[in-house]
Amino acid sequence: MRSLPILLAGLMLSLQAMAQPAPDTALSARIERVVAQAIAEKRLVGAVVLVSRGGKLIHHQAAGFADREAGRPMQEDAIFRFASVTKPIVSAAAMKLVEEGKLRLDDPVTRFLPDFRPALPDRTQPTITVRQLLTHTSGLSYRFFEPSGSAYHTLNVSDGMDQPGLSLKENLRRLGQAPLGFAPGTKWSYSLGIDVLGGVLEVASGESLPAVVQRLVTRPLGMKDTGFAVADSTRLAVPYADGRPAPVKITDDMAVPFGTGSVLFTPSRVLDPASFPSGGAGMVGTAGDLLRFLEAIRTGGAPILKRETVAAMMQDQVGVQAATQGPGWGFGYGWAVLDDPKAAATPQARGTLQWGGAYGHSWFVDPTNELIVVALTNTAFEGMAGPFVTQLRDAVYGTAR
Repeated sequence: MRSLPILLAGLMLSLQAMAQPAPDTALSARIERVVAQAIAEKRLVGAVVLVSRGGKLIHHQAAGFADREAGRPMQEDAIFRFASVTKPIVSAAAMKLVEEGKLRLDDPVTRFLPDFRPALPDRTQPTITVRQLLTHTSGLSYRFFEPSGSAYHTLNVSDGMDQPGLSLKENLRRLGQAPLGFAPGTKWSYSLGIDVLGGVLEVASGESLPAVVQRLVTRPLGMKDTGFAVADSTRLAVPYADGRPAPVKITDDMAVPFGTGSVLFTPSRVLDPASFPSGGAGMVGTAGDLLRFLEAIRTGGAPILKRETVAAMMQDQVGVQAATQGPGWGFGYGWAVLDDPKAAATPQARGTLQWGGAYGHSWFVDPTNELIVVALTNTAFEGMAGPFVTQLRDAVYGTAR
């Protein structure tokens, strides 16, 4: 019989082997071409791309610049302003509080925030639930979706990426005065609901949002560089916006055109400890940390959530008609859910989870193919919604046209 030390040594070697990258050279070559082309064409300044299959890292790269003006190259441990990459992490913390019985999905928001009572245009004040905040069916909106001169603009509602030093209480006061776009539960509209949820989590847990997210999500997963404050400012990537002939550096209070409106960015916000922790847009972190989180979700939630909780989060809660990432996409708790790959014209399998972040990020989890793709860039909006996102996806699946 083999001795215990030999058995332990064998186990350690097996664990180490699992942790080692298992490169896919053909896939890496395709991805590297896409990234190199985006940088050469000055659509991206810098990027970190990680791809895992079955829990093994099969591609990892850093390319371009973290700070173009200073000539600082991008590194794989670069820290990025997450923007909406924050949402799934905060949503996971909310679902953990549901597991603990401190929160229920059908609780009215007023149970925790009694003064938050936005009204419909006819001045009736409907009940908004935690579930509706999580699924963006509350009737709330974002300022950057609203036309100039609308209530979100006149009330100076923050989208969570501007106005350093603003408190959550004040922003919720402003938001609560803006009329709801529709009766809660009747439609889907991407919104500040997760910022409101952040306030709910603080009351439900008795902790600050940064503390509860750290306790329930980032610390158990070893996401040491991810939080509402920058762990190492020397690794913080400088943000850029789409521009011709090259992306332009984003400066404070810069409005970057998006759709029919514009998104207001204030990059220094994340360095101001007085800024409220935006549950929808306020975190920073690394690609590696995000991959850890998404792998936990892909494999059933341990050590942060129960398998049945994650299963509910991965189910479409709003219906394919919401078209949350275009045709074929619904929404779960924290991310879009792919219902119809044919309608979406994507090689991703049904049940794929996907979202992004306004500073230039995209990610997806394809459970059927055991794939996770994380692409954090420092260029808005090419890295979130430009051709790069589709080109990268098709390079991963080998379906590039």
